[in-house]
Amino acid sequence: MNRVLIMLYVPALEKVYDVWIPAHRRVHSIIKLLIKAVNELNDGSFVTKEMPLLYNKTTGKPYDINKSIKETDIRSGTELVLI
Repeated sequence: MNRVLIMLYVPALEKVYDVWIPAHRRVHSIIKLLIKAVNELNDGSFVTKEMPLLYNKTTGKPYDINKSIKETDIRSGTELVLI
């Protein structure tokens, strides 16, 4: 499992994206990649003053930014929220 397909909800934009993410990267690195991707898709309209967090949409649990995707419960089909 080199990458996983997630559903990403961005409440600030009220949009949902299906995104492939690498499973070997750390959560903080994935957040940076997601911010970049969302901004590219929305002409830079996703502006944050602080580093947003990634949450499991079902449980509401935030992810530890120091863990790799493999060390979390994120698998293909997981619904995540970027706040």
